[in-house]
Amino acid sequence: MVTVYSLSALLVAYLFGSIPTAVWLGQAFYGVDVREYGSGNAGATNTFRVLGKKAGIAVMIIDIAKGYTATNLAYLIGMSVTGPQNSVIFVNYQLALGVTAVMGHLFPVFAGFRGGKGVATLFGMILAVNFEASMLCVLVFVVVLLLTKYVSLSSICAGFTFPLSVVFLFQVSIKSEVLYGMVVCILILVTHQKNLERLLKGKESKVYLFKKKANN
Repeated sequence: MVTVYSLSALLVAYLFGSIPTAVWLGQAFYGVDVREYGSGNAGATNTFRVLGKKAGIAVMIIDIAKGYTATNLAYLIGMSVTGPQNSVIFVNYQLALGVTAVMGHLFPVFAGFRGGKGVATLFGMILAVNFEASMLCVLVFVVVLLLTKYVSLSSICAGFTFPLSVVFLFQVSIKSEVLYGMVVCILILVTHQKNLERLLKGKESKVYLFKKKANN
């Protein structure tokens, strides 16, 4: 059921997603627009590269919180609109709010519609919708990152883990959640197209969590 309240929540979700954490943090504390350096993306990974671990972790946490908070706006709409919390309608509205927040991150109104790739915000959304599947995605991300040092490859693998886990491991019966998982895969592939090209050419940058890369 479409109401003024549900439409307002979608607008709020977009505005949450539009908060350009990396841009504002970089400009406020470092005098740097991260979009002008590194990969040019306003996300946590590029912030790690350009501004360091402290700034990167802060951006990542806030971007995850954006997706999580926006998705959970469904609880504020009221049961008369969304139905019981375990209903298909409720989950569908959660997904709609989360996707709207991700679109806000990709195309933020507060930063000239030049945003990041949305991985952290996507994770916040997944965390709100399916906690077990999100934890499995984290595990896959960490393992792949430790083995390869590629954040992009880790993000792609984690993204593909979500639909596979909800279908085969957790056997989710809500079709919209399964469909969303497939959309996540497509979105991650689209936003990481340049990363995939660099990976295939062996030119993708690596991230060293525990030690700096040795000088050649």
